[in-house]
Amino acid sequence: MSKIRFEAISESAKRESKTIEESGRRSELFCANVFNEHKMLQYLTKDALESVQGAIFSGTKIDRKIADQVAEAMKAWAISMGATHYTHWFQPLTGSTAEKHDAFFDLLPDGTALEKFGGGQLVQQEPDASSFPSGGIRNTFEARGYTAWDPTSPAFIYGTTLCIPTVFVSYTGEALDNKAPLLRALHAVDEAATAVAKYFDKTVAKVNATLGWEQEYFLIDKALAHSRLDIVLTGRTLIGHTAAKGQQLDDHYFGVIPNRVLGFMSELEQECTKLGIPVKTRHNEVAPNQFELAPVFEEANLAIDHNLLLMDVMEKVADKHGFKVLFHEKPFADINGSGKHNNWSLATDTGVNLLSPGSTPMKNLQFLTFFVNTIKAVDTYEELLRSSIASASNDHRLGANEAPPAIFSIFVGSQLSRVLDELEGVSQGKLSPEEKTELKLNVVGKIPEILLDNTDRNRTSPFAFTGNKFEMRGVGSKTNCAKPMTIINTIVAKQLRDFKKEVDALVDKKSLKKDEAIFNVLREYIKTSKRIRFDGDGYSEDWGKEAKRRKLSNNKTTPEALKVLTKKETLELFKVTKVMSEVEVKARQEVELDTYILHLQIEGRVLNELVYNHIIPAAIEYQNKLMQNVIGLKDIYGAAHKKLADGQLTILEEIAEHMVSLKKLTDNMTDARKKANKLKESAKKANAYCENVKPYFDEIRYHCDKLEQLIDNQLWPLTKYRELLFIK
Repeated sequence: MSKIRFEAISESAKRESKTIEESGRRSELFCANVFNEHKMLQYLTKDALESVQGAIFSGTKIDRKIADQVAEAMKAWAISMGATHYTHWFQPLTGSTAEKHDAFFDLLPDGTALEKFGGGQLVQQEPDASSFPSGGIRNTFEARGYTAWDPTSPAFIYGTTLCIPTVFVSYTGEALDNKAPLLRALHAVDEAATAVAKYFDKTVAKVNATLGWEQEYFLIDKALAHSRLDIVLTGRTLIGHTAAKGQQLDDHYFGVIPNRVLGFMSELEQECTKLGIPVKTRHNEVAPNQFELAPVFEEANLAIDHNLLLMDVMEKVADKHGFKVLFHEKPFADINGSGKHNNWSLATDTGVNLLSPGSTPMKNLQFLTFFVNTIKAVDTYEELLRSSIASASNDHRLGANEAPPAIFSIFVGSQLSRVLDELEGVSQGKLSPEEKTELKLNVVGKIPEILLDNTDRNRTSPFAFTGNKFEMRGVGSKTNCAKPMTIINTIVAKQLRDFKKEVDALVDKKSLKKDEAIFNVLREYIKTSKRIRFDGDGYSEDWGKEAKRRKLSNNKTTPEALKVLTKKETLELFKVTKVMSEVEVKARQEVELDTYILHLQIEGRVLNELVYNHIIPAAIEYQNKLMQNVIGLKDIYGAAHKKLADGQLTILEEIAEHMVSLKKLTDNMTDARKKANKLKESAKKANAYCENVKPYFDEIRYHCDKLEQLIDNQLWPLTKYRELLFIK
């Protein structure tokens, strides 16, 4: 097996960087492969264009005749761009995307060939799709699941295929994907935020949730990655001793981008630009061979589609450059893992960011309204928000190195904390003229000045205010952003509804002026949500104790985190906001638990194979070499050989001890896995894997890593950390 390792090292050493020619300005390339509004102007009639715009802006339905026109225009454009097939591009509960390609080609009854694509194929399709996880919503033999066009996300050409973003629902109407609940959550927050925004500007007709994600990832040479069974099958290294040099010198972070990587990034950016993904930032991250890409923020639904598309494009472009992209949250031990920070905000159709202060006290009161309501929403549903980032892979990352902890808290900075503390002291009921003046001029009025120097220096807060947005940092690098974005928009929608009811009640029943009512309600929210605000170190032991005192949840594992999904409060939240039915919520819990079980099951099997087929054979081979050496010394020196072979004998004993422990632990893990597999209920099975199987992983790894240090480098079968992380 060591032969494979050295062949991979040799192959990677021969690779050369590819120079990618930049063709024209980026702005000229942008959306070249997207059927956006600019293309619609060229291909659609005025009525069809207005119908599509109405569907995008206000969700109005597109009738069949218009759908036929749109389909015909879309087909004409796609064929002119070289497309031969079309597909409904959707997001099943696997966490990634899915597609089934159909050719535009068809035959008439008389055998005449033609290109065909009508409104029926555009608006709805019925893929087989029976094998996707559904959490019990439908049985495997009930194959009828429907994909339905989402006009808010434009169609695009990928390769030679016209991709049409769609939702995926069951025959009985339940959502079988991540997009349908997201769209409902975005609709809920639009309605609630618009109603509140009208307190400050009557012309506001729509509020969009915006998202700017930051995608972290590792780039490993393809040959080296393929030489590791664990990377190929699990996306991470299950064993491997830490390299002597890691990230401790901080020499990789923001350093000069290696030439091979720069070639990959340049081609990636070109492909992304053509697909309408507005990539902007690229740089080296903290860990060796770790990098980051970030775009300009967009409307949340489109941003999520773009992130999923990006991950697919990255894998294809990386392969062309001889790389393997690792999206696993913790592919290597003892160095930073990868996240996908979600920068979330709300913006009106009048061009105002509702989480950004303005030039007048009233605009700043608007900012405070949405700022405080978001804090209150997170405080009320912090456990639910934690569940949205739960996965077997992200469990390894949360709380490690620079990653945020599993405890949710909000960082707002000392200056804004002081503003909130002052607002907490607002009088109940009507405000005196002096108090109104003080609030508007010296508290609310000075928020823009305060924020000028309120930069966020806390990099471990799970949910931080960063000037004009909230940054959710716990999202894992391979997570579909739709999951956390569905939750944050749902809880904020619910909170804003409650806020409006309370304000209106004070105005109607207590005869308070609107701004007085707003101050009164915000004061109570600031008091009741104080526990969620924390400006300290995110993963210290003291914070763990303090969080417990504050009664904040600390669900460190996925099975713990997912329990909240079926709590009464959670089910009621989704019901009143019309984001998900009880059946849909419970189905998602079931799917997430099953996914967790399968990930650990696969890792356990791979670990077993590594130990028995790779590590133990290498250890025995080296033992035999040492024994031959000792026997040779005995033949030459007789009884005196013991002194001369003391080092060899000690190593022989150490190897033997580690092998005994390794075999015992691996066998015990296998037995624990077999017992867990007999359990029928997903929650119990997930707990069994978490509590009885997973703990063996680190113990087995310990002995494997010790053997890596003891065994001859020429005999060690697995590509080492120093090779995976430092061969560029």
